[in-house]
Amino acid sequence: MIRHTVVFRLKHATGSAEERDFLEAGLKLAAIPGVEKFEALRQVSVKNPYTFGFSMEFASQEAYNFYSSHPDHDRFVQERWIPEVAEFMEIDYVAVS
Repeated sequence: MIRHTVVFRLKHATGSAEERDFLEAGLKLAAIPGVEKFEALRQVSVKNPYTFGFSMEFASQEAYNFYSSHPDHDRFVQERWIPEVAEFMEIDYVAVS
């Protein structure tokens, strides 16, 4: 199992219609086959500059690769992520055995 996470800060004003629209568009990524346990999260720690996070799981590397190269994911990255995200950090995890 792979847990794919990304924390980010948007260029939009807090509570704005643009912020809500971005998050709603991000939620649609959950419909890509292989995506499990998708969550859109608000970050609450004062220890970092990020305000939101997306978290999802994949049963295998193949499922993760399918998601990463899916046209809906590519479109979201090009049309929404690149122009609207000010800063981000991506972390992918596998369980320690």
